[in-house]
Amino acid sequence: MTEEELAALDKEVKKRKRIASEWAGQLHDLVEERLPAGYLELPGIAQSTFDACQSWAEANARLAAAQQP
Repeated sequence: MTEEELAALDKEVKKRKRIASEWAGQLHDLVEERLPAGYLELPGIAQSTFDACQSWAEANARLAAAQQP
């Protein structure tokens, strides 16, 4: 993998981590501010948070594999 490809993959990992963190923040806000009344929002936000974290983990694993000698 070229240096440019590694840099692009690293940028993708960082972007996906940011997105996962944003979803985690929404989940935190729901728990802190809107529960129990907002309980119907919980499944959707939790699933989106899970999906974003899984997307980050997959990209991070690709980056780790690409960085192996």
